[in-house]
Amino acid sequence: MTERTSGQQPTAAEERGDSIIQFPASETVLTTESLGVLYDGTSAVEDITLGIPRNRVVAFIGPSGCGKSTLLRAFNRMNDLIPGARVVGRALYHGKDLYDPDVDPVEVRRRIGMVFQKPNPFPKSIYDNVAFGLRINGYQGSIEERVERSLRAAALWDEVKHRLRESALGLSGGQQQRLCIARALAVQPEILLMDEPASALDPIATSRIEDLIDELKRDYTIVIVTHNMQQAARVSDYTAFLYLGKLIEYGETDRLFTNPKEERTEQYITGRFG
Repeated sequence: MTERTSGQQPTAAEERGDSIIQFPASETVLTTESLGVLYDGTSAVEDITLGIPRNRVVAFIGPSGCGKSTLLRAFNRMNDLIPGARVVGRALYHGKDLYDPDVDPVEVRRRIGMVFQKPNPFPKSIYDNVAFGLRINGYQGSIEERVERSLRAAALWDEVKHRLRESALGLSGGQQQRLCIARALAVQPEILLMDEPASALDPIATSRIEDLIDELKRDYTIVIVTHNMQQAARVSDYTAFLYLGKLIEYGETDRLFTNPKEERTEQYITGRFG
């Protein structure tokens, strides 16, 4: 976090005090400072200040339209691709502002990968899907080894190792989503963003994705957007509740779900609105 100059007023996030958890800088991979995103001048999220700790799962929850996905996309500059989008405030990755003019957004997306709501495999073979990012980034090592390693990390290798040259479109929905995870992992990101990764899947496939998330956090930092509060409670270490584009509360998942500090958080998790 940057130091505040004398006489400078605290932000709304700082005024909330104990509703926002703080992490030591040495444990923090990504930090936002009064981050906001506007679409054609209309605010979608505003004054978001939080830290994402290393090798943990952070869940964003809140009603539809509260800004969860917008905030997630700000972490790897996906909002750059939306006409009329503008980001204010700062998003710091290891202390470097991701929106500085000298930062390459392509490199940002390599280090901070993303898995989307619906599986989106390319109309290519299973192998070529995973190898795609390696090739366009000019990877000089063994692509075959990296493909296998990535598929193993995504718990998919044993299911597809004999059909790597077949179309990825022939996989089931759950397999396609794990393939997309493998594709993201192939370029070795540090952070993996997941936007409702199981919302289009059946309960069995959802359970496999959740088990995979638990395994992946040993090597990656994961931020997940979910409408499913039970899923957030199962998979995440920390949870942020957003409402109307603002961060209402952020803390350890167990504490937030059992003893929320903010009334609106309690109302949401008990089903009184949303």
